[in-house]
Amino acid sequence: MKNDEASILRRGGGASTRWTALAVTYGGIVLAAGVLPAGCGRGNAENNSSRSGVDAPVPVVVARVVQEDVPIQVPAIGWVEGYAVVTVKARVEGQLTGVHFTKGQDLKAGDLLFTIDPRPFAAAVQAAESQLARDKALAEDAEKDAQWKADLFRQGTAAQREYDQSRAQAEALRATVRADEAALEKAKLELEYCTIRSPIDGRAGDLLVDRGNIVKANETALVVIEQVRPIYVAFSVPEHHVAAVKERLADGRLPVEATLPGEEGTAERGVLTFMDNRVDTATGTIRLKGTFQNEHRRLWPGQFVNVILILATERNAVLVPSQAIQTGQQGQFVFVVKADQAVELRPVLVGRTVGDRVVIQEGLKAGEIVVTDGQLRLVPGAKVDIKNPPTTTRTGSP
Repeated sequence: MKNDEASILRRGGGASTRWTALAVTYGGIVLAAGVLPAGCGRGNAENNSSRSGVDAPVPVVVARVVQEDVPIQVPAIGWVEGYAVVTVKARVEGQLTGVHFTKGQDLKAGDLLFTIDPRPFAAAVQAAESQLARDKALAEDAEKDAQWKADLFRQGTAAQREYDQSRAQAEALRATVRADEAALEKAKLELEYCTIRSPIDGRAGDLLVDRGNIVKANETALVVIEQVRPIYVAFSVPEHHVAAVKERLADGRLPVEATLPGEEGTAERGVLTFMDNRVDTATGTIRLKGTFQNEHRRLWPGQFVNVILILATERNAVLVPSQAIQTGQQGQFVFVVKADQAVELRPVLVGRTVGDRVVIQEGLKAGEIVVTDGQLRLVPGAKVDIKNPPTTTRTGSP
């Protein structure tokens, strides 16, 4: 063998085993490399790692399927309206001499709001009283004269014409007295209108006219009062719900819930009290109103709220968290954890959504355990490591 020659490769054993030998001569000295089965160490490590990955349980989060009664709901966006809204105006013309409330004040029906200068109207009352007294005196005299002429006529000493004239005069003065009485009542009423009181319980808005201004009768708006207890929430629902709403209203009162944006945990509860008499052809919706007692005044006129109209209650519905539902080529499915901690892929028929849960129409029954997190690493038959105790589908319930 030459000094710079190297001999490589001797094959032996089976077809899958490769042995490599390397010998180098340099200056008469033989240097021999180790003889190893090529790829042996790396291949075994990979196979061992692969086997351990298949057998390792997959960590998952689960929930228990429950069966309970759930409401059939129609969601909508609503807005709050005052139960009664009154724009207070003066009923007589005059100078505004007094404002007896503050802006934004809570008012009771009958509370004093404004005073208009009453002096011209008090003078009108006195004039009407004087006119009434004068005409009453004339009427009494005419009545006596008519009675005297009637006696003379019966005695034959007075002509028919004199008798008729005296009777007509007395009747005319009686009518004048009645007109004077009406004028006096009108003058007194106008004097009373100089004092303006709240017509309803409610909350005052901004003051629209300051003291000292001249206000015109039935024209100048002074303040707007809105009743907030109780209060309305108006909303619209698609027209295909009309038949169901009419049917449920005939059977009884429909519950309505209103939630303020950002306060989803606390809903105000009321009842449906109004259904419009026509469908809006432009939007294909019908307008409804719910009445809320609003004891804590959380609802305020002009607010937008999330509304839920509860049409009925579905009995014994099967429910799972919405995150348990997966979608594949064959449709929707869930992973069900069996007693041996292995998972089963179960096709399901999903119904409507109820909050963060869905109704399962087919495929599951109450008490089964489904995976809600960790599905991406699962295959049918895989073992799982449950990281939480199985809970019901309602968040926070045991």
